[in-house]
Amino acid sequence: MHELSLITNLFDILEKQANDKNAKKIVHVKLQVGVLSGAVPELLESAFDIYKKDTIAREAAITIEKVPLKMDCKDCKAELISNDYILTCSQCGSSNLKTIAGTELILEKIELEI
Repeated sequence: MHELSLITNLFDILEKQANDKNAKKIVHVKLQVGVLSGAVPELLESAFDIYKKDTIAREAAITIEKVPLKMDCKDCKAELISNDYILTCSQCGSSNLKTIAGTELILEKIELEI
């Protein structure tokens, strides 16, 4: 479960931001997680809930936005969006695809109580 190490690294960032802003607590965290990021959103949520105890984020909520796989076909220029792995273009059958989105793991927002 590498999600726990991801959350450990996330908390390094969260606590630094909270300290820099002299925050009393972290209220909410929002992440964007691509379907090909290698992270499982449900496991990230569980790891967050486990890790936040006895931290400045002990009462914080987490929201995880799942980002679908978005690809462009280099041959027919079709845009493909899916929550599954796409190996070929649904329009022309080409495997000449370029990934546009769906691999990210982004800390989008931190809400602090100052």
